[in-house]
Amino acid sequence: MDKEEEDIHNDGIVHHGHRDGGVLPVSGLYENWFLEYASYVILERAVPNLYDGLKPVQRRIMHVMKEMDDGRFNKVANIIGSAMQYHPHGDAAIGEAIVNMGQKDLMIETQGNWGDIRTGDSAAAPRYIEARLSKFALEVTFNEETTEWQLSYDGRKREPVTLPVKFPLVLAQGVEGIAVGLATKIMPHNFIELCEASIDILKGKKTNILPDFPTGGMADFTNYNEGKRGGKIRCRAKIESADGKKVLIKEIPFGTTTESVIDSILKANDNGKIKIKKVIDNTAKDVEIEVQLAPGVSTDMTIDALYAFTDCEVSISPNACVIVEDKPLFLGVNDMLRTSTENTLHLLKTELENEMRHLENKWHFSSLEKIFIENKIYLSIEECETWEEILEMIDKKIKPFKKLLRREVTMDDIARLPEIRIKRISKYDAFKADEYIRGLEDQMATVKNHLDNLTDFAVDYFKNLIKKYGKGRDRKTEIRMFDKIETNVVAVANEKLYANYAEGFVGYGLKKDTYICDCSDIDDIIAFRKNGTYVVSKVSEKQFMGKDLLYVDVYRKNDERKVYNVAYYDGKSGVSYVKRFNVLGVIRDKDYEISMGTPGSKLLYFTANNNSEAEKIGVHLSNMASAKIKYLEYDFSKLEIKGRSSKGNTLTKHPIRKIELKEKGKSTFKGRDIWYDADIGRLNVDGRGQLLGNFTSEDKILVILNDGSYELTDNELTNRYEQNDIHLIQKFHEKQPINVVHYDASSKNYYAKRFLIETTTTGKKFLFINEKPGSKLILASTAENPEVEIKSVTAKGEKKVETILLADFIEVKGWKAIGNKITYDAFKSAKLLSDKVGAWQEEVKEDDASNLPPDGDDGIVIDELDGQKTLF
Repeated sequence: MDKEEEDIHNDGIVHHGHRDGGVLPVSGLYENWFLEYASYVILERAVPNLYDGLKPVQRRIMHVMKEMDDGRFNKVANIIGSAMQYHPHGDAAIGEAIVNMGQKDLMIETQGNWGDIRTGDSAAAPRYIEARLSKFALEVTFNEETTEWQLSYDGRKREPVTLPVKFPLVLAQGVEGIAVGLATKIMPHNFIELCEASIDILKGKKTNILPDFPTGGMADFTNYNEGKRGGKIRCRAKIESADGKKVLIKEIPFGTTTESVIDSILKANDNGKIKIKKVIDNTAKDVEIEVQLAPGVSTDMTIDALYAFTDCEVSISPNACVIVEDKPLFLGVNDMLRTSTENTLHLLKTELENEMRHLENKWHFSSLEKIFIENKIYLSIEECETWEEILEMIDKKIKPFKKLLRREVTMDDIARLPEIRIKRISKYDAFKADEYIRGLEDQMATVKNHLDNLTDFAVDYFKNLIKKYGKGRDRKTEIRMFDKIETNVVAVANEKLYANYAEGFVGYGLKKDTYICDCSDIDDIIAFRKNGTYVVSKVSEKQFMGKDLLYVDVYRKNDERKVYNVAYYDGKSGVSYVKRFNVLGVIRDKDYEISMGTPGSKLLYFTANNNSEAEKIGVHLSNMASAKIKYLEYDFSKLEIKGRSSKGNTLTKHPIRKIELKEKGKSTFKGRDIWYDADIGRLNVDGRGQLLGNFTSEDKILVILNDGSYELTDNELTNRYEQNDIHLIQKFHEKQPINVVHYDASSKNYYAKRFLIETTTTGKKFLFINEKPGSKLILASTAENPEVEIKSVTAKGEKKVETILLADFIEVKGWKAIGNKITYDAFKSAKLLSDKVGAWQEEVKEDDASNLPPDGDDGIVIDELDGQKTLF
C-alpha cells in the first residue's frame, strides 16, 4: 500500500503532506483554523500596510505595472492576467482593485471609460480600458535597492514585501476593508495638505489633518477624533437656492451617488417629509441635481428638510486600522502621518547612502583607471604569463598610488583594470577624465550635504512634490460646522390634524371632527383636559388622549415663547390660583398636572399664547361668596412665567362663578436677542457668533452681499445664509444710510455713494452697483460717518494716500445712483479706518414692546355653572 493508505490503516486519520515533507493530523491542522484564517484575511486581504499604504492586491498590481512599464498604456485585462501570477484570488478582485485605484487619480493614469464615483456608473470591461503608472507613482513608489523582497505564493517569482513609498499614501487614497473580526475605514485626505503637514512634522510642529473627499461637498469634523474608532463625520451636499422656485444640488456627500441622492429625495417626497414637484439630474462635467419645488414651499425650509430626510446629509464613522510589523493597529491619522513621514525620512536617507556608495565606487574605479593608464602600468604586464602574475604586477605598480585613493584596493578592483580595451586606452583623454572625476566629487559633496542636512532635504522633497504634482489638487471639501436640524420643524405639513374634544380622540384620520391645524406625520401633539391634566403623544391616525379635551395643538419642544396662562381651583383648600408656565420638555404619553392634583381640582380659565401674551381677565365671584365686592380684575402680565409644576399665585379664596376675558393680551417679551453664527451661516438665540440685536417679529435683517446687492430677510431662525457671499449682515434700520465704495465697469472709475433702503420686500436681492460684468463692491459700512483711506498713484507715478469721511463727501441719494468719483488718480485700494461718529443707534421708546400687536390664541373660559367653554 502507498504512504497515504498506510496512514489510514494505522490510525484511521488522514495525514496531509507539507512542503517540508512532514505530516500533520487533521485534528492538529484545524485546531487553530479560525485564528489562522482571520490572521490571513487581515494581513493578506483587507487591511493596508502603513508603510506603503497598500493592500496586498494593490501592491501586486503596482509591482506588475512597474514590470510592464514602457511608458505606454497597457490593457487592464493584460495587467489583471499578469497580476494573477502574484495574487491567488481571481481576476474579479484584481480588476475591481485596479478600477478603484484608477478612479482615485493618483497612482494610476487611466484611458477609456473608468466609470464615475459621483454618478455610480461602473467602468467598462477590462479589455476596453487602459492604464499605466503615473509619473508621481514612478517617482515615489519604486526603488530596487530599498525594496524588501519575498517569493510569490507559488515560489516561482519574487514580489515586494512592501514598496518603498515615500509619501503618506494610505491617507491620500483612503481605504475601506472588512476582515474577520475587524474592519478598517480610513478617509482620503488632501494631497497638498498631507505634504505640508509632513513638512510641519519634520520641523517639529503639531499637525491636525482633516479628510478631503473627491466628491466635494461640506463636512463637519467636530467629532472626527483623528479618524479613530468612535469618531463621526457629518457630510452634506452643497445646495444652492435658485430663483425661489427650485434648489440646485451642486456637490454630493462622500459615499453617495447622484442616483442614490435622487432616490432618497423621491422617497422622502413619497413619505410626505418634503414637498417637491420634480427632480432633474443635469450632471455632466459637474454635478447638478435640480429639485423643483411645489408652489408655496420655502427654499430655506426645503434645504433643511433635504439635509434632515435625504442623503444630502450622511454620517460617516471612520475606523483607522493599519498593519504595522505584521499586526493590525488602530492609530489616529496624525500618528499615521508621523510614522509615514519618519519612514519617508528613513527611505530618503537610505537612497542617499546608496547613491553615495555608487558615486564612491565610480570615483574609486575612475581614479584607478586614471593611474593605470597615465602611468602606463598596462605595459608592465606584457611579460607576465599567467593571470595571477598580471594581478600581482598591477598590484605592485599601483601600490605607491594607493594613498591617493579613498578606500582599499581589492583584487576585484585590480581584476577590472586589465579588462580595459586597447581602444579606450589609446583614446584616453586625461582632461576629460579629470573633469569626470571632479563632477563625481561635486555630486558626492552634494549628497554628503544632503545627508548632513537630512531634514532640510526631506522638507525640500515634499515641497518639490507639491510643485510638481499639486496643481489641480486643491481642497474640494469645505470644512464647516453644522447646526442641528430639528426634523419636526422642517418636515412638510403633510397631514391635517383633527380632534373630537368630547370623546378625547386626536389624529389626522378624524376628518369629520374639528380641524386643528396642519402637521407632519412626525410631529408630537399636546392635549390639555378640563380636569387640569395634559399629555404629549406622537401624532397618529387616531389616538385617545383623554375625554373632555380643552386644547389641542402641535407640540414644539423647548419653545420658550409659548406660554400658557391658567386659573384653576384647588379641590383641597378651596383656593383659586393663577399661573403662567412653559412646557419645555416632557415624557411622551405621561399625564402631567396643571393644578396640585388634589381631588375636586379643575381648570377655570386657560389660554395658549404663541408669543407670551398676557391678558387681563374679569373674575365674577359666586353670589354665595362672603366678599362684599363680587367682581375683580387680574392682569396676567404681573405674573412671572415659571415651570409647569409651580403652584402659582392666589387669585381669590372665594368661590368663582365665572371668568371672562377683559382685555386681549400683549407680549411680555420685549423681543429676543439674535446672533449670527458665520461658521454655519445660521441665526441663533444661544449667543453664538455676532450679536445682531434685539428683534421683535416685525424686525428685519439687512444682508449686503459681495456681488454688490442687498437683501432684507425676516429673523426666523430657519433662515440660511451663504457666509462666503456676505459682506455685511446686521439688523435693518429704515433710516440708516448705507455707505459704499464701488467700481463701475461702464465708466471704469471708482465711486462712493450713500443711500437708504427703499424696498420692503423680503427674500429678494436688489443690485445697487452697475450690473455690467466687472463692476464690483469694494467696501460697505452702515456707520454714521465712516472714515475711508484711499490709496492711489498719480500720473507721475507718485504714491498718494488720503482719507475721506463719506458722510461729508457725499449726500444720501437713491440706491440706484452711481455716486461721486473718489479719485482722479489710478486707484489702488480702499480701506475702512474707523467710524468717526460711531455706530448707528436707533431710538427705542420704552413702551415699544407693549405696542406690539398680539398674536396669541383666543382665550378659553370655563363657566363654573355649565362647564362649557366660550371662545372670544
